[in-house]
Amino acid sequence: MVEAWYMDESPDDQRKPHRLEPNHPVGLEQLRQLGVFYWKLDADKYENDPELEKIRKERNYSWMDIITICKDKLPNYEEKIKMFYEEHLHLDDEIRYILDGSGYFDVRDKEDKWIRIFMEKGDMITLPAGIYHRFTLDEKNYTKAMRLFVGEPIWTAYNRPADHFDARGQYMKFLAQIA
Repeated sequence: MVEAWYMDESPDDQRKPHRLEPNHPVGLEQLRQLGVFYWKLDADKYENDPELEKIRKERNYSWMDIITICKDKLPNYEEKIKMFYEEHLHLDDEIRYILDGSGYFDVRDKEDKWIRIFMEKGDMITLPAGIYHRFTLDEKNYTKAMRLFVGEPIWTAYNRPADHFDARGQYMKFLAQIA
């Protein structure tokens, strides 16, 4: 099962866990209240997984590709790692399925505090359009992930501040309804 927690404010290496002392864990229900959805799947059979196909059909995830994030496989690795870790939002949901390796997705809660979500093989997550977030590898420096999209893929990230976008306004309305 996925593990998530509130982050400390330490400027240390972004690839470290950055847990508060004492640890302040975050459960799946709290993530759901932020619009973050999670599934645990069998990554060894992703090519023919009926559960993945069911999710893709139900949620209209019609396009996918696979990205490997490590020094040997990703062109402009250092630049991309910095870009992924810049706080940003997207105008569409971000859907990622970890096929191998691990890393962290950080999302902002209602009070603008960071929650770190540890993702490893078999974890699939959907971050809603308009949520501020970022991604980093962990200290293993490797992840292989499936990227899924509704319709054509759009990778445009809008760095914070990006509050003027409709997607952000809609997300803020969603949060207000949950309160």
